[in-house]
Amino acid sequence: MTIAIASSQISTSFSEVFPITTSQLKLMCFRLTPEIDKKDGNRLSYHFSRKLPETVVIWYKPYFWVLAASHKDLPSKEELQEALKNIQNEVEDFKERLFGFQAVRQPQPTPFIHSLLSLQILNKTKFNSPVVLSDNGVIVRREPDFWSETIELQGELQPALSLTVCSSIVFRDNLAEFYEKHPQRQNSEQLLIGLKVQEIERGSNATIVGIIGTIEEHRDELLAKATGSTSKQALRDAPNNQPVVAVQFGKDTKQFHYAMAALRPCVTSATADQFEVEYGKLLKATKISHQDRTSLLTSYKKIAADALSIYGIQLERSINSIQHPNLFWKPEFPIEETALLFGNNFITKRSDVLNGLKKGGVYRRHIDFKDKSKVIQIAALKLCDLKVDPFLNLLKQRLELYGFKSEVITKQALSLNNLTKTEARAEVEKKVNELIEIPHDIVVTFLPQSDRHEDDTNEGSFYHQIYSLLLRRQIASQMIYEDTLNKPGNYQYILNQVIPGILAKLGNLPFVLAEDLKDADYFIGLDVSRISKKRQAGTRNACASIRLYGKQGEFVRYQLEDDLIDGEEIPPKLLERLLPAAELANKTVLIYRDGSFVGNEADYLVDRAKAIGAKFILVECKKSGIPRLYDLKQKAVIAPSQGLGLRLSSREAILVTTKVPDKVGLARPIRLTIHEKGHQISIESVLETTLKLTLLHHGALKEPRLPMPLYGSDRMAYLRLQGIRPSRMEGDRQFWL
Repeated sequence: MTIAIASSQISTSFSEVFPITTSQLKLMCFRLTPEIDKKDGNRLSYHFSRKLPETVVIWYKPYFWVLAASHKDLPSKEELQEALKNIQNEVEDFKERLFGFQAVRQPQPTPFIHSLLSLQILNKTKFNSPVVLSDNGVIVRREPDFWSETIELQGELQPALSLTVCSSIVFRDNLAEFYEKHPQRQNSEQLLIGLKVQEIERGSNATIVGIIGTIEEHRDELLAKATGSTSKQALRDAPNNQPVVAVQFGKDTKQFHYAMAALRPCVTSATADQFEVEYGKLLKATKISHQDRTSLLTSYKKIAADALSIYGIQLERSINSIQHPNLFWKPEFPIEETALLFGNNFITKRSDVLNGLKKGGVYRRHIDFKDKSKVIQIAALKLCDLKVDPFLNLLKQRLELYGFKSEVITKQALSLNNLTKTEARAEVEKKVNELIEIPHDIVVTFLPQSDRHEDDTNEGSFYHQIYSLLLRRQIASQMIYEDTLNKPGNYQYILNQVIPGILAKLGNLPFVLAEDLKDADYFIGLDVSRISKKRQAGTRNACASIRLYGKQGEFVRYQLEDDLIDGEEIPPKLLERLLPAAELANKTVLIYRDGSFVGNEADYLVDRAKAIGAKFILVECKKSGIPRLYDLKQKAVIAPSQGLGLRLSSREAILVTTKVPDKVGLARPIRLTIHEKGHQISIESVLETTLKLTLLHHGALKEPRLPMPLYGSDRMAYLRLQGIRPSRMEGDRQFWL
């Protein structure tokens, strides 16, 4: 990647956003009748693009856009109809449908259309994927990832692409070979259902949700649909009794049937043992050094630029602060110098939290601990072979240092040796129920290292078993794995992380911002949690929650709703309960949505705000598909500074909220978009507010990636949809930390 460097600058910021320009495109547009939906439009455009040589097709409601290579003629109507006929013969869903073609005269492509067409070209382009580790048939490889973008330059929206480098962990062989060699293949449902897989031809990830039969029953049907000669031969050679699987891609509940030879299993922390590999070793190999990332990105950019040029599209230099200084944003002062307020009006900067707690104590004590003579009643539950008394003594001393008396009134040890998992869970349940009968404020549990990856097993982890039992009885919990306490030298570090969290779980507020946030009176995180039932294809549960924060970023309350939601859209009656007029009337409220506002949600919220005389600023916060940012110092690529932002338009920006050590990787920004239907403020104000709201994490010293109104939403969703929730649907204790 070529970056211009100004000698007068000490450092430069640049991005993975590449503007594109076009010249004399061979472009046409048509629509099918009757009109089709987005899902079918995208599927058809994928197949069109592979049927028509040196031509790409995309769908964007309600039109298909066709782009041919500069040296090639656009396909005729007859060629398109013939391609559609072939697609219908191969794809079951379209077989019985009758379509009519309608040409669109003088089409007016938008910058977004140009971006989508460019993306489709790259989807057809072959990129190299160097392998950096191979272990027992499992490989770690580097590969490109790309998606469409638009960016506002000189007041006009321009098409762009994001191009990045990522690592994947995959099984070298296909799923059929994995299955045939696996010792548990006799129990095919147990082995296959729920397994994450990757489609070999397109690289798309999916989850196996069912077994629909055998190769013998479906061979002819699958052969008719197979495209490559290799996959056809694999189908002919497959044993008659080999299962045929049904998979789902992402959020799509539609099932697709595959021969196992067309898929390869994905390797995750939960499945690594099945491949007899050490997941930690694989994970370490996924980390990409700045030098390697830059080299690969330069290589991938050249391949992409060459592919796009065939179609009359030029890939420009990445957006950087030399050419576009006004697009890059940084806070006025380093974020770690932000002033925080503790107890006794003691103020210190964010980087000095522990000293703030020592000198000022917590900003606000929970009503249960207003009386400073109140003793925190602690229970210790030990499920591993570890001496914990030295650590518990230090824990009590640290609590005393921060102004809280405590006592370990109960200690329970349970040996899990020689017990089956079912027997062990029964014994754990018995011990926890005994602890519940004794008044405790918090239970500190010491877990075996082996429990870390047990969540995805049928029995589940001890962590969530204990957490659930305690949460239902409004008893706080703190889990600690044995490996973190193997070295006494680590005790102080661990205490630094867990003590503020323990205090917050008990309802105390360790610290807040010393200065009020601008632009709003309240800040809310709105989330819809959903989950697919692992062994019931196509079924999903969903429920909603909010968390409310005040002008100084102080946590006010959470509210959970039990109503199951059809789809992901929050209905108006539920929004009324989540956003009560008594609290929010005549207020300005910034509402973060984890992901996009879907369906008519934004309209419902605007109507609700109008009805109660409030102003709702609607901000979407996305965590995936985000271009990375970098800094360049003395011609060397370095990690971006915490707080660096890139303005994509007047309503959209990306923001680096975390600081990641070089050995861990590169910080992943978040994307913030102000919804056009809500009350409008500047995108720069949203960046500043969001960044400051990441500073109020009481569960660890390190800032989270998301602002606190959204932080932990994934964890809350997982817990709730596993049936793990507090007995009170509304409360003022941060149980999710």
